[in-house]
Amino acid sequence: MDRIWLKSYPPGVPAQIDTSIYPSLVELLEESFKTYRKRQAFLCMGKGLSYAQLDAYSLKLAAWLQSRGLQAGARVALMMPNMLQYPIALAAVLRAGYVVVNVNPLYTPRELEHQLKDSGAEAIVILENFACTLEKVLANTSIKHVIVTAMGDLLGIKGPLVNLIVRRVKKLVPAWSLPGHVRFNHALAQADSAHFKRPAIGPDDIAFLQYTGGTTGVAKGATLLHRNIVANVIQSDLWLQPARTKKPDIGQFICVIALPLYHVFALTAGGLLTIRTGGMGVLIPNPRDIPGLIKSLKGIRFTTFPGVNTLYNALLNNPEFKTLDFSNLIAASGGGMAVQEAVAARWVEATGAPLLEGYGLSETSPVVSCTPANSTRFSGTIGLPMPSTDVSIRDDEGNEVPLGQPGEICIRGPQVMAGYWNRPDETAKAMTADGFLKSGDVGVMAENGEIRIVDRKKDMILVSGFNVYPNEVEDVVAQHPGVFEVAAVGMPDGNSGETVKLFVVRKDPALTEADLIAFCKERLTGYKRPRTVEFRTELPKTTVGKILRRELRDGKA
Repeated sequence: MDRIWLKSYPPGVPAQIDTSIYPSLVELLEESFKTYRKRQAFLCMGKGLSYAQLDAYSLKLAAWLQSRGLQAGARVALMMPNMLQYPIALAAVLRAGYVVVNVNPLYTPRELEHQLKDSGAEAIVILENFACTLEKVLANTSIKHVIVTAMGDLLGIKGPLVNLIVRRVKKLVPAWSLPGHVRFNHALAQADSAHFKRPAIGPDDIAFLQYTGGTTGVAKGATLLHRNIVANVIQSDLWLQPARTKKPDIGQFICVIALPLYHVFALTAGGLLTIRTGGMGVLIPNPRDIPGLIKSLKGIRFTTFPGVNTLYNALLNNPEFKTLDFSNLIAASGGGMAVQEAVAARWVEATGAPLLEGYGLSETSPVVSCTPANSTRFSGTIGLPMPSTDVSIRDDEGNEVPLGQPGEICIRGPQVMAGYWNRPDETAKAMTADGFLKSGDVGVMAENGEIRIVDRKKDMILVSGFNVYPNEVEDVVAQHPGVFEVAAVGMPDGNSGETVKLFVVRKDPALTEADLIAFCKERLTGYKRPRTVEFRTELPKTTVGKILRRELRDGKA
């Protein structure tokens, strides 16, 4: 195919990448551990973690995991917000030859149980704040080894005080009981890195199971191989080079990691890219606490800031944000949801740095395309395909459409997943015969190669960068005895991009909006919960009885 976008590449960005220098993600990590030993790798709540410490701690934890008898390729779940323990556990699991299963710590028991059972995870590293959720489902899973950590475990002398405040003052740790669990710090103390056995890890070994929704409403694990992640880290690194040349004397790059590392965008564009470049990641445990986030950045001359539109908007609306030091900021990368032009304009005005817009999927590790890093204007597009990436705009029959015509965005490249975990049928549906991943998004490609999103083929709802699949929400709501029929759709929202709205036909005339919202609160994590409910006497359907969500969303029914 004709890669017309290459003519629009900034100087210095290659058309192709070479991933052969790293047989696995482990080699990429260990190269940085060795090269940047004396540098700070991460900073959280004022406490730093050097590359040397990240190396030593992760090797100890890897040895501990191996001592439990886990076999190569075993799945290990990580259920934590952004904290120093996360990159240690991440590196440990990978170095031990296991597979990382990222878990949203705010999941309900129902959501957690599905992910642990589907992945077959045998071990989990979890923050104690969420241990009560695990307790409710543990017996139904294959988990044999539980490592529990506390917020203050690696925060030095202030750690005990932090734990006291979290547990006793803020009461953020509900009572829990997990017999046989091991404390994070005890695992490190018990482990002897001399007993670590280096496994043979190749490019086609699995590094992550990154869970995403599906048209069936059942979360599926995108199987991301070591070579997929290595490719996307290198692609992202090369893409940012033109921005780096603007300020060549910065020294160590500092990345604000406010998006949760269990989200694939923050994982690659924040955590792993930071390690690759020898940078320092500023970990923000709770990005919803905007005053706390701003306070954490006081006195820090950060360089890059991956985020989502809602986060940038919230920061810009806080008067303290403009007091931060933006002198080293080269770019912010907006992903997960559309960047609004008004927010992009205000960001540039406030910080002096461009707000780039990218596009990706869990299935693509995740970055597919991005605005060129030397851009000075807001284009409203998702930019150009990354190096070594092909994007084809196709119709429903799989034929490429002419430039300027809408079609499904299909992606082929080294960052595209191997398939869905244990779901060959779903994998077959997602892939074309010539190796392209069908995104489910409808886009248009311009003559310069820029891509614009115009619609979604799927009924997926995008809430602050997180995918919400209507079938999952509907399956939950339909379990309420007072519901006869239900449809979940996404409605535009100035803050989160979209919110979930329910259209419901009652079985019980006494059923209220408050009843349903309370019901969902017990079964769905926050971003999946409906914000409004509209009751109808009937829902629009096709001749075969399929509910027409689009008509409800567009107000045509």
